[in-house]
Amino acid sequence: MANVQSCFKRYEKKYRLTPAQQQFLLNGMREHMTADEYGAYTICSIYYDTPDWRLIRASLEKPVYKEKLRVRSYGVPADGGKVFVEVKKKYDGVVYKRRITTRADSVAAFLAGADADRYGQIGHEIQWFQSFYRTVPKVFIAYDRLAFAGKEDPALRITFDTDLRWRDTDLDLRCGDHGAPIDDPNMVLMEIKIPGVCPLWLSRLLSEAQAYPTSFSKYGACYKNHLLPGRQERIKEEFCCA
Repeated sequence: MANVQSCFKRYEKKYRLTPAQQQFLLNGMREHMTADEYGAYTICSIYYDTPDWRLIRASLEKPVYKEKLRVRSYGVPADGGKVFVEVKKKYDGVVYKRRITTRADSVAAFLAGADADRYGQIGHEIQWFQSFYRTVPKVFIAYDRLAFAGKEDPALRITFDTDLRWRDTDLDLRCGDHGAPIDDPNMVLMEIKIPGVCPLWLSRLLSEAQAYPTSFSKYGACYKNHLLPGRQERIKEEFCCA
């Protein structure tokens, strides 16, 4: 990928759509949006957390500030393939993301403290995060994405994610993009990413489509729908056997 961006600051709004709503929006935005340079692709991520799920549990309480660590690739990488190690933070509705680019076979060493100087200030920030929380790989999440950028304002991005899937085994991006459904398999997750105010044409289009913003986290939905029930059952069994 050319011109890789390492720092982001923007607002993000999420919408749960039906396929019919997605098609309505696609038709309505053609005049203003164009497919971005990558078009359609698969995003694969491994989310890191503490052994007791501290980060996602805190996030689900909807605090003013929250943060997460993940390793991400576009498609399934080979050993020397490009991946991103990133810390994503959200404060008072604004999303901040800091990331470095490395090789798939170098992630474990980097998160263990190697080569921080090679990645500059952001590398040190990510390693500080890791040394503070001491996270481990917890969940793999993948989905298929259609991405668009604004014709007048390329900073405006609209993405549509489908086939959201997860697994908690084979926690390595090189192991493929297979997984079980996270949520309703017919759901389309749209995200609007913008550095400032939503343009008027888009606000009108969303109203016509009856599309309304919602709070949805892929990792959060995975934890609540699939991991939390099993965790609660294990705690119950341990309590009963004590």
